[in-house]
Amino acid sequence: MNAKDFWDNQELANNTLKTVKAIRELTVPWTKAHGLTKDALEMLDLAEMEADQDIIDEVATTTEELQQTIEELDIKSLLRDQYDNSNVFFSIHAGAGGTESCDWAQMLHRMYDRFFERHGYKASALTVLPGDGAGIKGITLKVEGDFAYGYLKSEIGVHRLVRISPFDSNKRRHTSFVSVDVIPEITDEIDVEINPKDIRLDTYRASGAGGQHVNKTDSAVRITHLETNIVVQCQSERSQMSNKATAMKMLQAKLWQHEEIKRQDELSSLNGQKSSISWGSQIRSYVLQPYQMIKDHRTDLEIGNIQAVLDGDIFQFLKKYLQWSVRNSD
Repeated sequence: MNAKDFWDNQELANNTLKTVKAIRELTVPWTKAHGLTKDALEMLDLAEMEADQDIIDEVATTTEELQQTIEELDIKSLLRDQYDNSNVFFSIHAGAGGTESCDWAQMLHRMYDRFFERHGYKASALTVLPGDGAGIKGITLKVEGDFAYGYLKSEIGVHRLVRISPFDSNKRRHTSFVSVDVIPEITDEIDVEINPKDIRLDTYRASGAGGQHVNKTDSAVRITHLETNIVVQCQSERSQMSNKATAMKMLQAKLWQHEEIKRQDELSSLNGQKSSISWGSQIRSYVLQPYQMIKDHRTDLEIGNIQAVLDGDIFQFLKKYLQWSVRNSD
């Protein structure tokens, strides 16, 4: 980083800075834990010699801070996969069920949006498909921040909601499903080639509130990869060129995911076993009636405070998933 030509290659320099930051995410809390341990032991020796209750109380306070620091270090040590420190494309799609599912998709978007704000992630909407009556049919976000993929990959799959429907005049209980997909942003270090002959490019007018420049021109872009039938779209920018560039990045990420799934399936087939992580299976149930409980079906973590979770307090699910996935991969 001290080299004179360090900034000659902007992308390489930024990747280096990102690597340094990831290393510091581990070394800083480790150094802090080491210092707190040393301080606590010295104070404990002093407290035993002088039988001073104030010093004993200070040892207890330092020990509590040490425990929190070690827990933080333990979680960060689980973020060890190649793409864990990548930004992500984060998608929410309503399942079958019309207005019910669209409303549930919007509730989930609100939950994640509050989580992003609480933990310092930057989330930008790339595409939004509004529901016919309420809610959203789908939304794709670009989420930027430290270890975005490492934490958010736990949310891949189907989220199930059980509640008394606010849209049912007979007040019957309904079950709704929404899928969440999380894909790491692909950097130039990862080679994902796309032949221009293999894609179809369509432009259209962006949906959303009227009167905005973005909705007055055909600036939105949809790209279809003909071989895999993967479709991506972007409508966040005024410029068609900018939307195309973002859509191509999304397509690269989707194609990487497609090949990764194939590779996992082949490995599972060769080993005669199923993969421990299923792409798109039901991962979590949110039950509002007849009782209140959220259960993660992989880790068996259950939480009764539904409102707190829907207000963005989901880190305990992410933490438990990281611990579970490491156990299942060893």
